[in-house]
Amino acid sequence: MEIAKKIMDGDVRTASLLIRKLEDRRPQAKSTVRYLYPSTGKAHIIGFTGAEGAGKSTLINETIAELRQRGKKIGVIPVDTSSVFSGGALLGDRIRMESHAKDPAVFIRSMASRGALGGFCPAIGEAIHVMDAMGNDVIILETVGTGQMGTEVINYAHTVIVVQVPGLGDEIQALKAGILEIADIFVVNRADQDGAGKLYRELMYMIGMIPHYPGGWRPPIVRTENPFDKDAFRRSIAELVDLAEQHYQNIIEHDLLSERLSRRVMIEFSDAIESAMLKPIVRQLMESGKFDEFVDILIKKESDPMTLVEEFLASRHR
Repeated sequence: MEIAKKIMDGDVRTASLLIRKLEDRRPQAKSTVRYLYPSTGKAHIIGFTGAEGAGKSTLINETIAELRQRGKKIGVIPVDTSSVFSGGALLGDRIRMESHAKDPAVFIRSMASRGALGGFCPAIGEAIHVMDAMGNDVIILETVGTGQMGTEVINYAHTVIVVQVPGLGDEIQALKAGILEIADIFVVNRADQDGAGKLYRELMYMIGMIPHYPGGWRPPIVRTENPFDKDAFRRSIAELVDLAEQHYQNIIEHDLLSERLSRRVMIEFSDAIESAMLKPIVRQLMESGKFDEFVDILIKKESDPMTLVEEFLASRHR
């Protein structure tokens, strides 16, 4: 298939157009991903998550620079808040990373969250496959910045970096929502600000409360200071990239990569089932007028959603 071949040859324009079609849930785009699928699974996927305003984009910008110095080809998927008018990404993250825009070894493609509570949009898994098939060594994901809801990144990333910053409220309350369980590396950003020491100690305490970590990997904490102190900031970013690479090697050596892959495959398989079975049923209901009929029944309280679904499915098998 010509489109798939162009993408595997690294054609950025073709890849970007395909990702757009995947966001719009066009069936022909999904067919292209079928051809790409056998060429995926080679990239190290790094996910950045944390509350809005934690400085994820600045960290990613410098992480890209550090990875490029190490000769890595990089794909970046920042998930932006959706435009209320078009449903498309507002592209704020791409603007902040524009210093890499002319680098042919860096492909940045913003995607719209489209209201997804987990910080990712429904097409994120397919977009990762596209970036992977292009031959990127590293794929960086950035959640939309939904704080406590940013845990979905564990379904896609091999290495999850949780960014915390002092002064955004009850940081530890956010950790209780599940962030602690998904973190492979913590970053205390803006560590020169008031409250950073307290945040660091609280993180150390909570990490110490867990007796056993898979593969023996106890999440380290990287402290980054003012980005205007360029030398110190770059040293901390180099440390962060070192740790991300060490973590990836750790999960490979302890046969934990398959566990993370299984989680992702389960999500993709569930989505495929929904696309193949549920959507055609909904389309049939819409086209036949039954959908509006059922909505009217529910509004009048003449039945309930589960009963209507059970009756409809039973009628399809008679």
